[in-house]
Amino acid sequence: MNFTLLALFKNLEQLDTVRLNFSPDGIMLMNITIAFIMFGVALNIKPAHFKDVFLNPKGVIVGLISQYILLPAVTFGLVMLLKPSPAVSLGMILVAACPGGNISNFISSLAKANVALSVSLTALSTGICIFMTPLNFAIWGGLYVKQYAKVSNLLVPIQIEPLQMFYTVVILLGIPVVLGMIFSMKFPKLTKKIVIPVKYASIFAFSGFVIGAFASNYQHFVNYISLIFILVLIHNGSALLIGYLFPYALRLPQNTCRTISIETGIQNSGLGLALIFNPKVFDPNLQLGGMAFIAAWWGIWHIVSGFFVAFLWSRRKLTDLRGVDVVDR
Repeated sequence: MNFTLLALFKNLEQLDTVRLNFSPDGIMLMNITIAFIMFGVALNIKPAHFKDVFLNPKGVIVGLISQYILLPAVTFGLVMLLKPSPAVSLGMILVAACPGGNISNFISSLAKANVALSVSLTALSTGICIFMTPLNFAIWGGLYVKQYAKVSNLLVPIQIEPLQMFYTVVILLGIPVVLGMIFSMKFPKLTKKIVIPVKYASIFAFSGFVIGAFASNYQHFVNYISLIFILVLIHNGSALLIGYLFPYALRLPQNTCRTISIETGIQNSGLGLALIFNPKVFDPNLQLGGMAFIAAWWGIWHIVSGFFVAFLWSRRKLTDLRGVDVVDR
């Protein structure tokens, strides 16, 4: 590892004292946006998707392992290797503990990936994130806090509240998803009419929020983006790579490898921001600017990287393990 790069990561401690400009109204808008997006995602989740999981479970199981076991573990390895500031490290761990992002299905379709598997993974990962996000953050975040305290002889003043995090995830993701699925089953004809408009409205709302948040914190990003750009690039690139190589090593079809890569590399960092700014989850008096910066930049960068890999894959033919062309499905 280049020592200059490590020195750059050590400078990340200056991010912790920076407070991003999110007013209470802005945070409320962010929460409403996330809930609306998850409601829209749930409109596409059908009981048949869960049936497909039971009939063809390998791809989904491998995808969930990649997203909820390998990514958090590799993220922990990265923070121990690169040694950014404690708040930045915990921000990386929190992002890795979040479920897949809301645009993963759309990107999978552009990338000639397995869209049916993508939707099934979205359904399962969103459902179990109610438990897995708080659990993963408690395990890996707690382990990091212990390791950091051991190495530096300092106590990190960050209290991890997994129970409160669980409540927040239930409210922001669990309830909207359940309501969306119930709405879809009760009103199938109406759902068919609104599902596309809701999808585009979700993308518009999310993009609007990202643009608004970026505009409100433009000067902060200008001042500090150089400190986190490379770190998020490495972290997100590792997620995409893990998601592809793990199923590839298990000899899964190429379009399945693409799907799992996208699902692992596109994270719901908006949920991470909502948790960071929830005063019941993290004490607002703590210096957690590094956590917020990582989650905020992930929310922008994973869109760029997702569309980039989708563009590359869309120009390549799908082949089986023998190199023979296969029909996209």
